[in-house]
Amino acid sequence: MPRCRRSLARWIPQMTSVVIVGASGFGRETLDVLEAMIAAGSDVEIAGVLDDGPSNINLERLADRGISYLGRIDDWIAHADVSVQYLVAIGNPVIRQMLCAKFDLAGFEPFTAIHPTAIIGSRFVTGAGSVVCSGAVISTNVQLGKHVHVNPVATIGHDSILQDYVSINPASVISGEVLVESYTLVGAKSIVLQGLTISEKCTIGAGAVVTKNVPSSKVAVGVPARWS
Repeated sequence: MPRCRRSLARWIPQMTSVVIVGASGFGRETLDVLEAMIAAGSDVEIAGVLDDGPSNINLERLADRGISYLGRIDDWIAHADVSVQYLVAIGNPVIRQMLCAKFDLAGFEPFTAIHPTAIIGSRFVTGAGSVVCSGAVISTNVQLGKHVHVNPVATIGHDSILQDYVSINPASVISGEVLVESYTLVGAKSIVLQGLTISEKCTIGAGAVVTKNVPSSKVAVGVPARWS
């Protein structure tokens, strides 16, 4: 009988415990993604949420949905089991990278979360720690780097590449064969036309239409998008 139990144990899937970093809007949207994955049968459990300065209203919102607030990031890292995986749900790409570096240095592994309602094309590749939200559409041969955020109902066209720590905000459209370099944030309902490159550390304003390549560290706004 003990031999039988050991044999069966090898077939029992291991539950992945995930902690979310960030109690604000995107943190709770990331909770939605994880809860939808769990409802769809993923072997995931939510350990709780970390935040160095959560507002009272966000703490109440977590409590209302039965999610534990686990305290400050450094305090938790100092005592937590490294088997828990992490998701940094902070919209600012630079801050996101700084926080990810803390977890990586301490030996934690990032978790990748994709909402079951996202439409994912063939030959899709994503780096660890990325989040793809509900209603997102990702076409064929798309590559996401590490810790990329694709917000609700955003569209990523065929053969596009989003490098590490890119944020694509809600309802944005990245056309085909676009390169979005690291640490760039694309604002809500903006459009990037086909074949363009948005260089690193750019911000594309909400509703902008990008019609030409954008140099690094620019803030591009308007229709068509302009920068100084």
